[in-house]
Amino acid sequence: QVQLVESGGGLVQPGGSLRLSCAASGRIFRINAMGWYRQAPGKERELVATITSGLSTNYAGSVKGRFTISRDNAKNTVYLQMNSLKPEDTAVYYCNAAAVLSVNYRSLEVWGQGTLVTVSS
Repeated sequence: QVQLVESGGGLVQPGGSLRLSCAASGRIFRINAMGWYRQAPGKERELVATITSGLSTNYAGSVKGRFTISRDNAKNTVYLQMNSLKPEDTAVYYCNAAAVLSVNYRSLEVWGQGTLVTVSS
């Protein structure tokens, strides 16, 4: 199986920056796409950004130009650099990965436990 652990969340003032990280572990042959999602209080979970193994990226319109997703394939880790943060960015941020297992080469979608980002004065 595969596990994802997010870190880097916290409290930041509007206009500030945070960098989230998500490390995958387990019997991983490779990881295809990875992504970040977020869920604000009372709202549905939404996609923030994704990145493929070939480093193609996709961003939600609300974060484009402010957030940057990146990955380190050797470490099976994905990052989310968040700049110019706004109060509406406040949410629990979840990491997602599409992994191929070493044991049987089967694809598996995995979610992290989430890390809280609070943007407030």
